Amino acid sequence: MIASATLNLPTKFRLIRLELAREPRHPQGDSHIGYTVVAPLEKDGRLDIETARAFKEACRVVRFHAAREHEEGYLRRRPGGSWAFHYDFDDGGEDDDPAYRLGDHRFVRGEYVTLQEDEGEHTYRVVSVEPL
Repeated sequence: MIASATLNLPTKFRLIRLELAREPRHPQGDSHIGYTVVAPLEKDGRLDIETARAFKEACRVVRFHAAREHEEGYLRRRPGGSWAFHYDFDDGGEDDDPAYRLGDHRFVRGEYVTLQEDEGEHTYRVVSVEPL
């Protein structure tokens, strides 16, 4: 899904990989748990809000986990200006992983992003940011 969504996008779009950072249940972090995100970034690594709004359907996310099926969704700006990773399911259900101050984060290798998931809050490390 991500590959087909990346054709003819502005050069600001990047492929971002987030991996689970160290936490009590994963003292070394885990490269098999995380997210792949396609989103436009400003030069400083922050989300480009205007480009994301103009190319809303191209702002994609894949949640990956070694023990579960991958889930494909979208990066969405929520009412009030916060951001979330949004998923629509075949059964009509939805799920959001709200991101703590995602618009303020810099998607630069080595930085961290915190997400609120169903099982609690987790921090992810930005491991790569590549042009499409």
